Amino acid sequence: MAYFAAVLARSEDGWDVSETELDSVETLADLADLARGAAQDDDSVLVFIEQEDAWFAIVRVDGEEDPRIFVSDGAAAARSSYGSVLTDELVDQAGESEFGDLDNLVAELEEAGAEEQDDEDGEGHNGVPVGPLGDAHLLTEFGLAADALLSLSGEGAVPGDALEEIAEALGCGEVLEAVR
Repeated sequence: MAYFAAVLARSEDGWDVSETELDSVETLADLADLARGAAQDDDSVLVFIEQEDAWFAIVRVDGEEDPRIFVSDGAAAARSSYGSVLTDELVDQAGESEFGDLDNLVAELEEAGAEEQDDEDGEGHNGVPVGPLGDAHLLTEFGLAADALLSLSGEGAVPGDALEEIAEALGCGEVLEAVR
């Protein structure tokens, strides 16, 4: 399946958007370094990743802080090379977190009004939960509430359309469309 990846760097004038290749990305640290390379000062950088018709992810990097990750469907992403870099990190964080469980990392579909998953145990590939996974609040300060992000991730959502809607909410929809 085809991938699309773009780096959105926050600047004084809004967002600078550029398409990027992920061929050299093998770890979350590699992805964070790629994002930091596009940053102006310590401003926020977002990386949008989409695997056609399957899932999307947003990685937010703020200066030297740890990256924040949101994946629209953890189980689907875990089955792909770039997605597994993100889901493996989220599952590792869950094991090391002070919260001690996935409840704080798995975004609840009920909050977005979506129907329950049919999968009996709620787990997909390699024990990664089916459905949204990660920090649904990572775009809140840019005007996109967690419930809006979750609603773009529910059953039947189209990853490319979701990223377009997210970019529109951030004020860079036309620029993102130009690099697609």
